Amino acid sequence: MTRIGLIHATPLAVAPIAASFERLWPEAQLHNILDDSLSQDRARDGRLTEAMTQRFVNLTGYALGCGCDAILFTCSAFGPAIEAAARTTPRPALKPNQAMFDMALATPARSGVLQLGLLATFEPSIASMAQELKDMAQALGVAIEIHSAHVPEAMDDLNRGQADLHHQKIAHAVTTLPACDVILLAQFSMAAAQPLAQSRSAVPVLSSPDCAVSALRQRMMHV
Repeated sequence: MTRIGLIHATPLAVAPIAASFERLWPEAQLHNILDDSLSQDRARDGRLTEAMTQRFVNLTGYALGCGCDAILFTCSAFGPAIEAAARTTPRPALKPNQAMFDMALATPARSGVLQLGLLATFEPSIASMAQELKDMAQALGVAIEIHSAHVPEAMDDLNRGQADLHHQKIAHAVTTLPACDVILLAQFSMAAAQPLAQSRSAVPVLSSPDCAVSALRQRMMHV
């Protein structure tokens, strides 16, 4: 049985990725590793620090020591730290939004420039995700324009158990974006809002967990 190490910086990411594995790869054995102070420290400091990066490296080493065959990071605000941690392991390691970005950048553009909508409930995610998208697009030779928006208080709603309010705020935010070719939901914790958000949009609305699980399963078939 394939054992997947899931490294989380917030408990809100645990249920969405578990649901995706249950639908798409139920045979996988999940090993959840949570450091919920990472997201708190990232929000407090306003930047990614060397200490945070080292914590990701340490968590990755711990996952390998627990016998994990692959690692999936679920925290989108820590791109450079995740890249540094992934370089320390010979096992497959997937960044949280990598598969979703691949799918988004393969979307046909209705004009000469691919218009991407990026919604986040954790505001520090936006800058790092936008930069990652730009770097990937440049490498692929795809011209893009990113329309990003923070959905304030939605994450607080989810923390309080008010999932309906969380979903409604995200769905409303979809309608406020300029015309896009595809819309991306930044956090794993936003995945449950995808159906309602999609009902308000004429273009695809992508969430990370399903894309990530499908991509990792495909990758592990060739290891």
